[in-house]
Amino acid sequence: MSGDTVERPAMTRATLSRVADDADVSISTVSKVLNGRAGVSEATRRRVEELLRDHGYNRRNTPLTVAPLVEVVFSEIDSAWAIEIIAGVERTARDLDLSMLITVSGDRHKPSPDWIEGAMRRRPMGVILVFSDLSPDHRHQLRARNIPFVVVDPSGAPAADVPSIGTANWSGGYGATRHLIDLGHRDIAIVGGPEDMMCSTARLSGYRAALEGAGIDVRADFIVGTDRFHFDEGLRAGEQLLDLPRRPTAIFASSDTQALGVYEAARRRGIRIPDDLSVVGYDDVNVARWAGPPLTTVRQPLAEMAAEAVRLVVRLRDGDQPDHLHVDLESRLVVRDSTRRLA
Repeated sequence: MSGDTVERPAMTRATLSRVADDADVSISTVSKVLNGRAGVSEATRRRVEELLRDHGYNRRNTPLTVAPLVEVVFSEIDSAWAIEIIAGVERTARDLDLSMLITVSGDRHKPSPDWIEGAMRRRPMGVILVFSDLSPDHRHQLRARNIPFVVVDPSGAPAADVPSIGTANWSGGYGATRHLIDLGHRDIAIVGGPEDMMCSTARLSGYRAALEGAGIDVRADFIVGTDRFHFDEGLRAGEQLLDLPRRPTAIFASSDTQALGVYEAARRRGIRIPDDLSVVGYDDVNVARWAGPPLTTVRQPLAEMAAEAVRLVVRLRDGDQPDHLHVDLESRLVVRDSTRRLA
C-alpha cells in the first residue's frame, strides 16, 4: 500500500545500530520507539527520538506496512464547520480507496502530546490536522516514519516546510464589509473570533481595510472579540453591540454560528433582520441556508479544502513534492436575505 522499497537496507540497519549504541539501548528498544509501542521509559524514548533526528533517520527506504486510511485530527467536532470538513475528506478518501479515522485531541493549536504515540501505532497512510500545527519534534517523528501530514486552515502561520491548505480570509472579511458599505451602511460592527487564530485576525484586518478605504472611522466599541466561533459567543457579542446607545445597523460575524447568535440577540430585542439590522456570516455551512431569513455569508470552501488536503497527502506519500506547500483557496460572498439597503 505504501509503495516503499528497500533501497539501502544496510545503511538503514547501520543507522539504527548507531542510534542504539549512542542511546545505550538495544535495537529492539529503538524499534519500539519507532513503532510507538509500550515498554520504553519516557526518558529513553526522548533520547532515542533525539538521536533519530540527529542521524537524519527516515523510514522511506525500509519496508513499512501502513493502514490504508487517512487520520483527521480535530480539537473539537461539535460544529457544522467540522461536519463540512469530515464530509470533504470522506468523499475524496473513498474515491481513492482509502478509509478515514477521526481523532479529537488537544486544543485548536496542536494535538495533545500522547496523540503522536497513537499515530505511530496506527500507522495511517497520512494525517490531516484541522486548525492545528505540529511541534518540530512531532514533525520529525512523523517524517522519520514516512507518514505525510497536511494542516487545514492553520491556526497560526505554518512553518515553511509544513504543507497547508487555507482560504483567503482577508479578502473574505473585506468583501463582507464592502457589501454592507455598498448597501449604504456606515455603522458596521464585527463579531470577531479568537485573537490568537490567524483566520480571525485576517478577517478583522479585511473589515478594517474596507472601512478605512471607504473613509469610515473604525469604532473600538464596534469590535467585539470572542473565544470561540460558537452560537453562545455570537449571542453574547450581539447583545453587547445591540445594547450600545448608538447601535450598529449592520453586523459582520466571523462565523455562521456566531451570526445565528446575533439573530437571537436581535430577536430578544424586537430588532428585525434585515429591516432593522443587516447581518453577514462566514463559512456558508448548511445552517446559513436554513436560517430565517437565509443568511448572507462568505463561502469558505471547506469541503474543497478537505479534498485538496487528502489529495496532497497522497501526493506526498507517493514521493511527489508539489511546487507550493501552502495553498489558499478563494472565498466568495453569497448574498441572501439577511442584508438589505439602508433606508
